Parts: sequence; structure tokens; C-alpha cells
Amino acid sequence: MFNRKALSSAVALILSVSFLVSCSENKAPETTPSTTTEATTTTAPTTPTPDIDGYKLLWSDEFDGTELNLDNWTREIREVGWTNNELQEYRDSEENVFVKDGNLVLKAIKTEKDGRPYYTSGKVNSQNKKDFQYGKVVVRAKVPEGQGLWPAIWMMPKDESFYGQWPKCGEIDIMEVLGNDTTLSYSTIHYGEPHAEQQGTLTALNGTYSSDFHTYSVEWEPGEMRFYTDFMLVLTVNDWFTAVQGQDEKEYPAPFNQPFFVQMNLAVGGNWPGNPDETTDFDKAEFLIDYVRVYQKDSYNTDVTKPTVNYREALEDGNYIFNGDFAEDENLNDDVNWKFLLFNGGEGEAEIKNGEIVIKSTNCGTEEYSVQLVQPDLPVIKGHTYRVTFEAKADEARDMVTAVTAPTAGWIRYLPDTTLELTKKWQTYTYEFTSDQKDDNNGRLEFNMGNHGYTATIHIRNVRYEEVK
Repeated sequence: MFNRKALSSAVALILSVSFLVSCSENKAPETTPSTTTEATTTTAPTTPTPDIDGYKLLWSDEFDGTELNLDNWTREIREVGWTNNELQEYRDSEENVFVKDGNLVLKAIKTEKDGRPYYTSGKVNSQNKKDFQYGKVVVRAKVPEGQGLWPAIWMMPKDESFYGQWPKCGEIDIMEVLGNDTTLSYSTIHYGEPHAEQQGTLTALNGTYSSDFHTYSVEWEPGEMRFYTDFMLVLTVNDWFTAVQGQDEKEYPAPFNQPFFVQMNLAVGGNWPGNPDETTDFDKAEFLIDYVRVYQKDSYNTDVTKPTVNYREALEDGNYIFNGDFAEDENLNDDVNWKFLLFNGGEGEAEIKNGEIVIKSTNCGTEEYSVQLVQPDLPVIKGHTYRVTFEAKADEARDMVTAVTAPTAGWIRYLPDTTLELTKKWQTYTYEFTSDQKDDNNGRLEFNMGNHGYTATIHIRNVRYEEVK
């Protein structure tokens, strides 16, 4: 939760965190599965915790009682604006964190202070109580709906200073949902310096994530993490890193080779979701967690190596863009070549025909990336120069924003967000940039058509991305 980014090309946010920690040169943490606490002596839960083939139950909380089990959880206390410019104060209060009807309830409350809205909410963590290294975490939860609400299930290392200040320490986000669009869930990991992230999303198949309970999980192993929502694979990652700026990378699989703990919270406002508005109903601002279950295998193979990085090879004509001439009527919803995306109120459709792609918008949404066409997996090598060329026009005069971004490297801009004015006539646009960043095999060419008030249809053709020799 320290730095959040939608799977879109929103301008990279430079966020500060309050941890005053430094990089340690100690030996790597113990890599054998372990917990840091003895088994609790509390009464066994009335809800049976099921077995999972290949795993043993490490610990669980079914929230069947009437009080929060303090052997498992701590109510976290944080000031307003502690991170991400969030508005809530996290309190050790049974008004914000309580157990009811078999669920843990994290409740956001709107009051008034000094004549202005004031928000309190709930956050719990299992740090120093139920820390563990490697395993399968399964959580069943129901998120609230409402602008500015931001529920999350995530994990941080027990010793956040071991590899250095966030994001070098690593972060595992099992689930995040934005209250203004509860049809979409996010699973993400953060790591490295410079800050890098990898993220997967899943659109709810039936209803929304706020209309009923859904199951979120991660399988965390020494060389791989797999994220699931409602038992559907959302994201697989195995190529992370961490380093101190200007120094060599730590030995893989750092930073995810140390004990982590589970935490859950309901944030209000912040850089990613934006602030609440008059439509946000705080009477219903409750994040419900049915259970948290943590399983572990009997053993894990810790002898792992980082996968070799593969870079896309250019086509015979030197173009790294596949289907840049739009000769193929491809699927624009899959993760191959071109992909058409809608976010934050954006509405529209895209179609390939007659050697061009046609983007029709009916609502421009609230962000530049609300209506977006992208092609990922582009090589961006430090010290190399690249040229982007394409032709574009619109049915009526309007603008469009293009960029080459780093979705897995903190959303930095290799080619800065560049606004271009489209007319009814085809025009050729050419841009060049030289990368001074770490080598990246996942650069992304973007065309952003949201937010500026335009819905005129856009036409694009003959897109090229090539290295300048």
C-alpha cells in the first residue's frame, strides 16, 4: 500500500513513506519455512478449516468469535496522511475494527474536525505474531463500494529494514479494489530500486467484488508467486530483484526470501483512488473478511536462479511493433500485441479494418488513460536511442497523448507524455528518445485518449518503434 499504481499509464507518482530504515549488509534471512510464534492456546474455531492437497495448515482465523483474536492480530495506529496522502486515521478502536456475524469488519467512519470532514478507519496486521516464510494465503472477503474507498489484503516483511527502505524491502499485494469500480481487482508485487512492480487484474465474472464475498490467494514460493482471484490465475511472477541505488543487485530471490506478515486495511482517499465525494455512503463503508488461512508445504526448494531476461527481436524491417500496419484483425482484449483498455469511466470500442485501427469513444472518463491503446513487451536498453513513428487523424479536431512507459519499472516515462493535436487529415508523428534507465524488456507504447473532454473517433496506422543506429 506504499505506492499504488493502476495497470494504466497514469503519470507516475513519487510517493514518500515514513519508514526511516537503511540497507543492511547482513547475511540473507533464514530460507527454511518457519513461524515466529508458538501455537496459540485459544479455543478452536467453530468453522472447520479445510485441508489443501500438498499443504499443511500453518494458521488461520475464521473470525467466529465476538472479539478480535489478539494472538493473531494487532490493530494498527497511524496518523492521517501516513502514506499515499490517504485521509484516514487508523485507530485502535472497536468502532473501526471488530468481529461480527463471523466476519472481521474494518469500518471507515466520516466525522468532522475543525469544521472539515475527518475520517477514521481500521487496519490489522499479524507482524511479530504470525510471521512466515513461503506458503499459500487464502482470504475470503467482501469489499465496500464508494468513491475514495480502498480495501486491501497485503503482506510486508517482518524486518522492513533488512534490504532497505521501501520498495527495496518488497511488498506482496494479494488484493486491492478501488471503491469507484468494484468490478476490477488488482494483484501486485513491488520491489527493487529503482522501484519496480508487476500487476495483474481480473474483472468480476458475476456482479462485482462488492456485491458478494470473493476469494483471493497467493502461492508464494522461493522462485515464483502465483496470484488467484476466485481460483482463477491472475498473475505469475518470477523475475523480481532488489538493489541499493548504484550497487549490485542482492542475490535472487531477494527481497522475497525473508519472513512476511499479513495485513488488511480500508483506506480512505489517497493518490490512487482519489478522495471521497458526495456519492460515498459511509454507512456502508465496511470491509468484511470471512477468513484468513495460511498454509505451507512440508519443504521448499530454495536453490533457485533468476530466469534469463528475453528481449523481443525486431521484425525484418527493424520494427519492434507487431501488427503495426494493422493487417491482422487481432483480438484487442488479449495480451498479445495490441490491447484496448478502458478505465475510470472511459467508454468506447476499437476495431481494426482497412489497415488502420479505429477508436470510438462515448465517454472520455476521468483520466488520460481512461481510453487507451497499448503495445507492451518493447525493449528499452540503457544508452540506446529509439524512434516512434505513426500516422493519425480524427473525425473532428481533438488531442491525444502518446508515451513509452515502464509498467514494471515504476511507470517511468522513457518517452514523456506528449500531447499531439489531431486533425481530419492524416499526419505523421515522429519522436525519439535515449534511455538512461535500467534495461527493460517490457517497455510499452501508449496512445491515451481520455479525460480531455473529446470523444471524436481516432484513426491510427503504420505504427513503428525502432532502434536508431
